[in-house]
Amino acid sequence: MTEPRGPVDSSRVPRFAGPATFARLPRLDEVTRADVAVVGVPFDAGVSYRPGARFGPAAVREASRLLRPYHPGLDVSPFATQQVADAGDIAVNPFDIGEAIETIQHAAGSLQADGTRLVTIGGDHTVALPLLRAAARRHGPVAVLHFDAHLDTWDTYFGAEHTHGTPFRRAVEEGILDTSALSHVGTRGPLYGKQDLTEDQKLGFGIVTSADVYRRGADEVADQLRQRIGDRPLYISIDIDCLDPAHAPGTGTPEAGGLTSRELLEILRGLAGCRLVGADVVEVAPAYDHAEITSVAASHVAYDLISLLALQENGERAEERLPAADGGRRP
Repeated sequence: MTEPRGPVDSSRVPRFAGPATFARLPRLDEVTRADVAVVGVPFDAGVSYRPGARFGPAAVREASRLLRPYHPGLDVSPFATQQVADAGDIAVNPFDIGEAIETIQHAAGSLQADGTRLVTIGGDHTVALPLLRAAARRHGPVAVLHFDAHLDTWDTYFGAEHTHGTPFRRAVEEGILDTSALSHVGTRGPLYGKQDLTEDQKLGFGIVTSADVYRRGADEVADQLRQRIGDRPLYISIDIDCLDPAHAPGTGTPEAGGLTSRELLEILRGLAGCRLVGADVVEVAPAYDHAEITSVAASHVAYDLISLLALQENGERAEERLPAADGGRRP
């Protein structure tokens, strides 16, 4: 295996200098292949309140300059054991949501064609649908952990079927989710009516509210989620508004009473060992941010997702080296 090319050495090039790729990693066109690609989707035509998430990918990349190559919480060097590269942004039509969805799905499928796993930075939550389509095409119906203040399983807004509040209903209807392993985490705030919860339950989702996380703690919640997921292929979709506005003010639809950034990161770390096949971090709207609070949180969330993929990669390689029952080697 070729030694992965990691971030720019910060002892030689100051962190505030040079191109703002994610974590100062090489671009995808600078490496022969990537185990993990970080890709941006600067799209926010599906928002229902405050726009601006189209600038999220650039803001998260800028905030990621301070990330370092060793993760002590998970005891892994995520850029040393797998090749991680920045794939740039998917250029999508900002005026045609249907065309944008098709573009994202095609681009995500192409990026994953050689086995590369994607960590996507949005963009609004509309982008989750084409990303889930691409993941399911490769892995079959996927389990989903959806971190969000909102359910995002509404039917339509103003008659529109594709918005940032509808992607998971569409995904269930299309048969691309494993409905035995779907969970919302961090939900809270007012709804249009109790029927929102009833309809969401019919789609197969379980709910862990932000209050549940507060009362039960991150470790217990992570254990519950792991049991629900099992060994299914898992996609994690994270709307940054799952965090309280104190931790993520720069987002389009903030709700009081959310998770802390510490709680979110600890739950993610508790998912080590799950079969993660892809993830996204969306809804960072930097125009409403203060001192990069939201962008910094999102960059660390993406870093933890990449670290989980590194642990998974290490585990898969170790399993390949185990002796088979006949004394040979596993294929």
